[in-house]
Amino acid sequence: FARIPKRSGFIGEMRWMLLNDARRLKTKQFPRMVDRFCALAESASSLSSTDIPVAALSVSSQQTQQTLQQLGLNGASPIAVLCPGAEYGPAKRWPAHYFAELASRLEQAGYLVWIIGSSKDGVIGREIHSLHPTSIDLCGKTTLEQAIDLISLAALVVSNDSGLMHVAAALGRPLIAIYGSSSANFTPPLSSQAQVVTLDLECSPCFKRTCPLGHFNCMVGLTPELVFAKIRSLKNN
Repeated sequence: FARIPKRSGFIGEMRWMLLNDARRLKTKQFPRMVDRFCALAESASSLSSTDIPVAALSVSSQQTQQTLQQLGLNGASPIAVLCPGAEYGPAKRWPAHYFAELASRLEQAGYLVWIIGSSKDGVIGREIHSLHPTSIDLCGKTTLEQAIDLISLAALVVSNDSGLMHVAAALGRPLIAIYGSSSANFTPPLSSQAQVVTLDLECSPCFKRTCPLGHFNCMVGLTPELVFAKIRSLKNN
């Protein structure tokens, strides 16, 4: 209907009738999501994951200073950014009270804590802030461009598997990426500065929006103590 002459895609999810360049997905050849999307931009015959460059974002110091002024923020202290949202569903979200406990530990370690997310993350942002009032809740108070500026200033980012996690990776910030229902083998943070925290339970990754077993152990068992220990190891490397 859009008069697009070539429509490439992998067969599945009933999309085959929309395609005139239909491909069969070889999951072993293309294990990551980034591999699969890049493969669609190439010929059907060849692409290696080693051919895929790591995405990178850059921001100007002038722009970041302007963003700080617009939001009334001080970026002088070491900043820890918490990204508690995850668009896909609650099974990808570390509990709010865990983020708040981690914020307390980070503050004791000398960090200023910013909570960043979209307006859809407003509820969890407010909950974290109510449990740790000295943190600064910016959920829904920035544009995406401003969020990128602020994350670029972070000495540390702790994030669920989310879009902002990939932003932090692309900015090359020291990053702790928390995985529960999803898999770092499928959607990893593409950065040498990133460390993944996951329990690798038998029931995960399930890739469900909510825990199908009702216990949410993949996140509940991932305590703030474990995450903070990972942060300390990241700082020591």
